[in-house]
Amino acid sequence: MSIYCVGDIQGCGDALERLLSHIGFSPSRDTVYLLGDLVNRGPGSAAVLRRCRALEGSMLAVLGNHDLHLLAVAHGARAPSRRDTLDAILQADDREALLQWLRRQPLARHVAHGGGHFLALHAGLLPQWSVQDALGHAAEVEQALQSDALPAFLAQMYGNTPAQWSDDLAGADRLRTIVNAFTRLRFCTPQGRMDFDSAESASQAPPGLLPWFDAPGRRSAGTLIAFGHWSTLGRLERPDLLGLDTGCVWGGCLTAVRLGATLAEREFFEVRCPQAQAPGR
Repeated sequence: MSIYCVGDIQGCGDALERLLSHIGFSPSRDTVYLLGDLVNRGPGSAAVLRRCRALEGSMLAVLGNHDLHLLAVAHGARAPSRRDTLDAILQADDREALLQWLRRQPLARHVAHGGGHFLALHAGLLPQWSVQDALGHAAEVEQALQSDALPAFLAQMYGNTPAQWSDDLAGADRLRTIVNAFTRLRFCTPQGRMDFDSAESASQAPPGLLPWFDAPGRRSAGTLIAFGHWSTLGRLERPDLLGLDTGCVWGGCLTAVRLGATLAEREFFEVRCPQAQAPGR
């Protein structure tokens, strides 16, 4: 049995199939964790979701910002973007089954492996959060996603404030802050105030900001975190970090890591991807 984590697919269904073939994936034996942004920008978003549904149990996902965007558009809480490639889902005969599957996916997965645990998520964690804090906060959003109040939640999900966590946050402000950390975070201040304007590489941090994972005193440090979302960061490997967004949709690669008998044993795989869209707004 092998355990894999895979970076942002963003609707590049052909690249996903080639990567699964490259690693010799067997759904009866192996488990793949997809690190969010399953859909959008690439040409095969519907195929990606159908593949995930068909392999439920052996292919496990977390939600990224583009996945939440799909739900928001589908429920009328957000207008489509001109760069969206979601029509094949929104107009599909199995649209509702695909959307129902998506809203059941969590923001984070805490996985036991190799005598330890790792955390799979899309973007990042606030420095004030321990792993257990993060899982509890993720569960708050997951409850909203699976409730009858989903349209109201999605309508209030967007915005850049509050930019800093407080245990006193409540209601829509609390849920929005949790969503932003898990699905949008790249840079923050040393005190954990989130920035949403910068998407540079970690080595080009704007003044006063640093990558979320370098925040001093980060309470989740020491637990391996596998994440995506940050294509300009590229592949990042540290003892407690695996950054796996290597810009598949922009003409980069789709990357997987296989975890060995311990969390420190890692083997990387990648497939080259044709450019589906050009970076930029």
